[in-house]
Amino acid sequence: MASTERESTPYGNDHAGSEFGLEPIIPHLYRAEVDRAVSWRQRLDSTTNFAMTIMGAILAYAFAGQGAGHTTILIAMLVGLTFLLIEANRYQQYDIWRSRVRSMQENVFADALDPSGGTEQTDWREQLSRDYRNPTQKMPFRDAVSHRLRRVYLPVLVGLLVIWVFHLLVYGATGSPVDNAAVEAVPGAVVLAVVGLSYLGIVAAALLPDLKTESEGDQLAELDARR
Repeated sequence: MASTERESTPYGNDHAGSEFGLEPIIPHLYRAEVDRAVSWRQRLDSTTNFAMTIMGAILAYAFAGQGAGHTTILIAMLVGLTFLLIEANRYQQYDIWRSRVRSMQENVFADALDPSGGTEQTDWREQLSRDYRNPTQKMPFRDAVSHRLRRVYLPVLVGLLVIWVFHLLVYGATGSPVDNAAVEAVPGAVVLAVVGLSYLGIVAAALLPDLKTESEGDQLAELDARR
């Protein structure tokens, strides 16, 4: 009978109700979450390095000879925007694991080192349990785009814009930068207007306040994103 009761008892209850509580499994859980966070961080860095390599190669081709026009630099801008969206999605995934690690740091290890400070969240175990049962992305996509723009892609895209204008002024076929900006049958004024509006949208996206409520965990994400 005792064996039957033990088999019907959820495995997690054995740890939660034992003399030592969750202490035996927390270190293993923490190491696993840190490993996942580091893995996603490496994927994030790999995406950034790949994007910079491709854009650098495109720029090298744009100034390699007279045959390459300013359109090549516009392609580099599109490549940068594409990688920005890819990286924002990966940053959302990374934030899932980072937030779990941060939750354990705040509510387990910080309290163990200095119990007088108490726990940051009284219901942290319930929150972590819900997250394990139903994993969801905590950071909105707009916030992820804003983070990656501020930390990586905004300076790069602005640099591409400066290089593009320089190419129009120095390597253009005519004396007018507006005429030089033309792409096939599209007038230069239209191209300049599209590029200008696009960059206004990019700057606005970088400066928009986060939808997610600011917390110490979010500040850690800001610090981590600067690396």
